[in-house]
Amino acid sequence: MGESDSVLIADDENEVSSARAMRVAAALARKGGEEFVKPGRLVEVRFVRGQSLSLTASRLLALMILTAGGDAWRDVSHRMRKSDIRRGHKGNERIVDMLEELHRTLFAEDDKSWRGKRATKRFSLIQASWEEVEEEGKETGWIEWQFTPDARRLIQESQTYAVMNRQAVLGFRSAYSLKLYEEGALRLHRRQPIWKVDMVGLRAALGIDPEKYADFAQLRRKVLQVAKAEIDQLAHFTVEWDEIRRGRAVIELIFRFAPKDAPAQIETVDELARHASGRKARREDSVEDLAIAGPTVAPELIGRLVADATSKLSAPDRVPREKFAAFPLGSLRYGGEEFYKVGVEHGGGWDVDGIAEAYRKEMGTRLGSLKGVKLERSWRGFCESYFSRRGRP
Repeated sequence: MGESDSVLIADDENEVSSARAMRVAAALARKGGEEFVKPGRLVEVRFVRGQSLSLTASRLLALMILTAGGDAWRDVSHRMRKSDIRRGHKGNERIVDMLEELHRTLFAEDDKSWRGKRATKRFSLIQASWEEVEEEGKETGWIEWQFTPDARRLIQESQTYAVMNRQAVLGFRSAYSLKLYEEGALRLHRRQPIWKVDMVGLRAALGIDPEKYADFAQLRRKVLQVAKAEIDQLAHFTVEWDEIRRGRAVIELIFRFAPKDAPAQIETVDELARHASGRKARREDSVEDLAIAGPTVAPELIGRLVADATSKLSAPDRVPREKFAAFPLGSLRYGGEEFYKVGVEHGGGWDVDGIAEAYRKEMGTRLGSLKGVKLERSWRGFCESYFSRRGRP
């Protein structure tokens, strides 16, 4: 057997291995829909301490992976129209700024040194990029890029994938939401769709600066709750988490990811098709103020319509009961069904009326000032905290 035959066989074996690793990416690329894959090793790779990608750069990286598809592992250049980038981003950041951010952001993984000792390897994901410059101040034409050998190695070694939705990726307004979405999409269809991570690992995975949100309550409010709200609204799954404590300090988190049922999936698809401007209001169950152009209605007609509506709403048997209007004084099983349901879903199996009694004592007179969405969120958060402090009954 000649040398050329050996090389050919080696290339064929490499091709088979890479085809197996990237077959889902290639299949989704051929399908041509909104779904694409991010190789698992790229999801799990960690930022170098103190570094992270902005939301816009993270989106661009996702679009690069989507565009490369099943060829992402190959030592070739990939190309994308600038208009395809702008189609999903309307901000003021220049594409060149996003590219340069991708070039200078470093990632880290455990490795061995030349002496066989434990070492940390640092690398970037983009080796080279080209941006067409056609007119001063305009972003037209194409960009071209090559992944680094380390990025291609991670892609080629990946046996798992995060199946992601392009519209969801472009819809997130927090870089932390996008990263947690990737972690969830990677684990969703495993036998146990959980992610157990300590606080150092969480910061490295999401790109949270070590000096930022030193107080966990802040990190929960500014990072985790924001990410959960966005993921629950835009992803094909939901996320919850348990907080593992040592004393009063949170030392570890266990994230649980669950696929949405059919009605929730339909709501998500509808939401992704809607304009992003009212998304936060819809998420918080607020009413959007819409200016509707149309013919002028006579004042006397408006008066009659208002009077008629008022008379109907004033009828006691026709007034719909407002959800979460006030926290019940007695058992939640009778007259507080919506509160009872929240307690069952988020109380970890503890007696819901027992949790309710603890909640009343904790809130005191403040409880009377809460209603609607704020009351629902407060009750749900207390149930989750009650469960996280005590574990399973």
